[in-house]
Amino acid sequence: MTTDEAAIPTSVATAMRAELASIAGSTVAEIIVEVPSYTDAFTGKMGQKISNAVELALAGFLELATAHTGADPSTPIRPALEGAYDLGRGEARSGRSMDALLAAYRVGARVSWRHMSASAVRAGLTAEQLARFAELVFAYIDQLSAASVAGHADELATTGRVRERYLERLAAQLLAGAAEPDLAAAAERAGWQPPRTLTAVVLPEAKLHGAMASLDPRTLRSTEDVPGEEDLVVLLVPDADGRSRPALLRSLDGRHAVVGPARPWEAVHDSYARACRALALGLEAEGSAALDTDERLADLVLRADDGALADLRAQVLAPLADLSPGAREKLAETLRSWLLHQGRREQVAEELFVHPQTVRYRMTQLREIYGKRLEDPRTVLELTIALGVDLGKTSHPSATVAS
Repeated sequence: MTTDEAAIPTSVATAMRAELASIAGSTVAEIIVEVPSYTDAFTGKMGQKISNAVELALAGFLELATAHTGADPSTPIRPALEGAYDLGRGEARSGRSMDALLAAYRVGARVSWRHMSASAVRAGLTAEQLARFAELVFAYIDQLSAASVAGHADELATTGRVRERYLERLAAQLLAGAAEPDLAAAAERAGWQPPRTLTAVVLPEAKLHGAMASLDPRTLRSTEDVPGEEDLVVLLVPDADGRSRPALLRSLDGRHAVVGPARPWEAVHDSYARACRALALGLEAEGSAALDTDERLADLVLRADDGALADLRAQVLAPLADLSPGAREKLAETLRSWLLHQGRREQVAEELFVHPQTVRYRMTQLREIYGKRLEDPRTVLELTIALGVDLGKTSHPSATVAS
């Protein structure tokens, strides 16, 4: 049979076209019954749009079905295809998956086939023409479904890109310390629910993918460059404070990360500033662990002005200047340990791997050199600050040198 012989006669199509509005109404009613998630969707503007799309699709189908030589039954006419594409985008904007729409297409195909085939038979359609009619119905529905799937995917991709840009802008404003009303507005635009706290994490971009997999999905990523550093990125991790902080640090193990303190979400710029300060000072963690700035507060405070610290160290160690380099190093090392252990001779000896009598001997030398200054609180404070930082431990400004 030729394409012309198989095409539905114009007279039959005219009779069927007269019933389109009724068939569309029946199709919509059946979809509401069989696809419950569309019950609300068919009320209001969206409902009218879907009803119009159903009638447009049926009309497009009839136009395709009456095509003669050269017609391609697998290609719907453009208006119907565009209508199906728009339906898919509408589903994505409504927050629905494609499941309901594809189910609606199946129901629509069955109902419209039932009504239109009955109308076609009454109008005198032959068995061969009816078979072609069935073939066209299935091909047509497949193409409409594909167009809707494409529309749904495109809308999600577009929406995702727009939201990603909003999230990036929010992260930039947070790091810049923008005003709280501006931050709240930016969070609302991005559809991002603010957490209690945020923690700034700086790490190499190459380590980003693995880290993100174990972090809170609300984690923000900044596209801003880290001052003075290359190939580093900034993450703002929600609610990683208190008992949750150890889990964050474990998830960053081996990723060369620097972790700032947890701060109220609108004040995370302070967390970022501290992480950047730790980077600038060259602080390092032990082994593969992430650098936890909460554990290095003494270093951060004492090295806030490295020049002043160097001057202070030179000043308080000036009494040792006349000694040989070796003797000067041993006495300075002993004095530092003595101060940090608050005069506990056994602990000093253990730390320095020497006999307690050696500690006693060295401290006698130091008392002879410094005299009563080792009993002066101000001198003790200055010595503790100047010497304690090298150990990376919390100093004890109130320590006194015991006899």
